[in-house]
Amino acid sequence: MAQNGIASIGECMLELSGQAGPNWRMGFAGDTFNTLWALHALSADRPATYVSAFGDDPFSQGQIAFFAENGIGIGYSPVISGARPGLYAITLTGAERSFTYWRGDAAARQLASDPSALSKNLENQALVYFSGITLAILDATARGTLLAVVSKARAAGSTIAFDPNYRPRLWHSREEAQAAIIEALAVTDIALPTFPDEQMLFEDATPQATVERLGQRVGEVVVKNGEAPALIARAGTLQQAAAVHVAAPADTTGAGDSFNGGYLAARLAGHDPLEAARRAHRVAAAVVQVRGALAPFETLRAAFDG
Repeated sequence: MAQNGIASIGECMLELSGQAGPNWRMGFAGDTFNTLWALHALSADRPATYVSAFGDDPFSQGQIAFFAENGIGIGYSPVISGARPGLYAITLTGAERSFTYWRGDAAARQLASDPSALSKNLENQALVYFSGITLAILDATARGTLLAVVSKARAAGSTIAFDPNYRPRLWHSREEAQAAIIEALAVTDIALPTFPDEQMLFEDATPQATVERLGQRVGEVVVKNGEAPALIARAGTLQQAAAVHVAAPADTTGAGDSFNGGYLAARLAGHDPLEAARRAHRVAAAVVQVRGALAPFETLRAAFDG
């Protein structure tokens, strides 16, 4: 069977946003889902699978139905009796956001509980994507299971993309995060880090230092850095892609995730890394002009095509 699909592994939560007095708008979002949303919008001919674990409550059922309505499946992901999704709320100060989470017993923490199902989900995928948040919500045993299955998919021909996406509150210690992320990089083909995260976790002095460190382990590295240019390293070549300035962003939630989706969609479509980064910047700029993490597919496609 041809390897044509795209799969993203992690946790999609209930998202509360757009507070108006005591009222909130509920949606679905999470870093790896946000990336798959953009990637799916821009690679509509490829089957898309969100690999996680789900509860059997009405919110989980609504989440799975929302995926299906938008052409995203869950493959063999387990549905666990009595489990439920995590929840977070976005509080905005201007366009900058802060988050409050309720996710300690979320179903997604069991995404590697059935290694056979996890392995089936990654079969025949052109691209498999996961993040440091995916690693952080798992215990050490589950993390090992995940990386073994990802490594197997890579050996079978899948391209593996990884964003370290360091969130200190999800880890027991900085050292634990460092060790897990270094392990993940060993099975990664495309790394998509954000410089402030890498500076916080590995004390990189500059984006160039991040490129040099990761380039020793990964063949293709793209370092995001807000409105500063992204640095792209591949095959011994270092290039820069200027960001797209947005004068009055509405909400920066999901900007980096959508950049990742745009970049990976462009690479799958055959664009070189520099052109992929330029398209990804346009996608990210479009996303920060809407509320919430998910922009309409049409918005994403228009930005991607320029």
